[in-house]
Amino acid sequence: MLILLDQITKDFFASIIPLGESIEVTSWFNFVHLLNTGAAFSILADAGGWQRWFFISLSVLVVVPITVLCLLKKIDPAERWIGAGVVAGGGGNLIDRVQTGAVVDFLDVHWRSLHWPAFNLADVFIFCAMIAWVGLSIAISKRKATGLREESQ
Repeated sequence: MLILLDQITKDFFASIIPLGESIEVTSWFNFVHLLNTGAAFSILADAGGWQRWFFISLSVLVVVPITVLCLLKKIDPAERWIGAGVVAGGGGNLIDRVQTGAVVDFLDVHWRSLHWPAFNLADVFIFCAMIAWVGLSIAISKRKATGLREESQ
């Protein structure tokens, strides 16, 4: 469902906003239509074309094992949600790269002279999954540390 939502939103904004144009929503947020051949923050966007296959391969190497792990292994529900976020984000951007060689970005946040690179829902899914993973890792570490302290007393 998340991959479908990502693809629908990309198609929608690409259909109403000409490539390279934007629609101002607030003084700090725009809808845009950009194509990113690179990774986050357009890293390797001007690398000459080889990066398309690199990012496709990298996405497959991340998405497939996480999908298999989430489907076949008994894991904590929080871990399953984190995996779903990574798979949805990676899968959504993978579809774009396979179809067009670039990822459609349509969300644009800025404040004064600070401008965040444009992004899409797939990026949001990955970002949220990584924040949740860090939070879960901290919680697990604290539980282990508390358990070790209780055992040593």
